[in-house]
Amino acid sequence: MAPKRKAVIIALANQKGGVAKTTTVASLGAAFAEQGRRVLLVDLDPQACLTFSLGVDPDAVEASIHDVLVGGVDLADVIVRCEEGVDLVPSSIDLAGAEAVLLSRPAREYVLSGALDAVRRDYDVILLDCSPSLGVLTLNALTAASGLVIPMPCEMLSHRGVGQLLDTVRDVKRILNKKLRVIGILPTLYDGRSTHSREVLEDVGERYDLPVLSPPIPKTVRFAEAPAVGRSILSTARSSKGAAAYREVARSLLDAL
Repeated sequence: MAPKRKAVIIALANQKGGVAKTTTVASLGAAFAEQGRRVLLVDLDPQACLTFSLGVDPDAVEASIHDVLVGGVDLADVIVRCEEGVDLVPSSIDLAGAEAVLLSRPAREYVLSGALDAVRRDYDVILLDCSPSLGVLTLNALTAASGLVIPMPCEMLSHRGVGQLLDTVRDVKRILNKKLRVIGILPTLYDGRSTHSREVLEDVGERYDLPVLSPPIPKTVRFAEAPAVGRSILSTARSSKGAAAYREVARSLLDAL
């Protein structure tokens, strides 16, 4: 019997907060699961928004990604089964201290990659929800990933910082992970009625010479409602434009990988 293929690992990163990164991870994860894929989501943000959004209390988890990265706990031992058919490696506020601990370790950028290797054959897709920074945790994600998606709101100020992230990606590819590929920019919080949103959408691909994933994710209150019940928009508003957009993006990502 042929061995199972290793999971594709996709990091979602943008050091600017409020770009719908966590919403994107939860929604794409649910969309992949709907399409029959085995999905693991990893919360790498000490704020634990992804963990909370999936109905898991960050204050009540027995072990989290912090224990994996700092304490040497096996990643398989902290996985939580969530609704919508996805698995989660939860986060907690303890992760805020992980950067300081990892800084003193040799090969610190490879800790997450080594931890994920043990479970990669158990999944088809692993999504990494990065913290809004370019610190050691995000470097770990970029070192472990084969692809990077950059969520970016269709607002001109959101351009700030993307260039710095791409500079970091170039350094990671040169020094740490030659296989890392920028899959593209995912436009989020898009208002098709706004001239400004349309102009930003037209500009972003040319500005950074990167693919722009489509369709853009529309701005809707439905996204804010979903975390309150620990589900994604694919469950709470199945027929909404937001849910449909994430399903389409998930299909295009699978075709591209």
